[in-house]
Amino acid sequence: MDRHTDHICFTAMLAGIGIMGIGVALFKLSLMGNDPHTALMIAIGDRMGMDFSLVMLTANCLWFFLEWRFGKELIGIGTFINWLLVGPMASLCENAVLSFWGGPVGAGARLCLMLAGVATLSLACALYQTADMGIAPYDALPIILSRRSGQSYFRCRMLADSLCVLAAFLLGGLLGAGTLVCAVGLGPFIAFFSMKVNRHIIAPTEKLYLQSR
Repeated sequence: MDRHTDHICFTAMLAGIGIMGIGVALFKLSLMGNDPHTALMIAIGDRMGMDFSLVMLTANCLWFFLEWRFGKELIGIGTFINWLLVGPMASLCENAVLSFWGGPVGAGARLCLMLAGVATLSLACALYQTADMGIAPYDALPIILSRRSGQSYFRCRMLADSLCVLAAFLLGGLLGAGTLVCAVGLGPFIAFFSMKVNRHIIAPTEKLYLQSR
């Protein structure tokens, strides 16, 4: 990629990670369950008597080893920016919403927040994954599985998320409607948004740049 294309992809990657923080905050504010990976980490922590942050750090180290072993080309600056910034961004967005709004009250508002969170998370993943500047450790797993099995990305994402939900359930973790929606919805939505991002944002911008040279 030339310098201009790198700039486009870097901007898309930062936008995706920023939007992901908003999506995580919306999902958390809905009080309708955690995303599948977070639900599993909480269940493991509760079962083993470990702090959630320590469980998450350990898991990410394991996923990163698998990413390094089977998909080195997926590691980039975006891997580490995602790893380090999504949590603080989510907390910042959540606190901002709570300070201005105070949080949802009725079931309808919570449902709307949950659905908005799923859509926002899917768009965010599509932006930073399509930018191809590094994939977060857990998000890299379905990509690696898709490349090695020949199955579509959204099927592999659904498999990874569903396995997290199943494991969390077997460990006695608390699951909500949002957790189940994520398990079956993130894969197809990410695949859909990835196609749109590549077709309507990244590719047209690159084409205009090449025509202007």
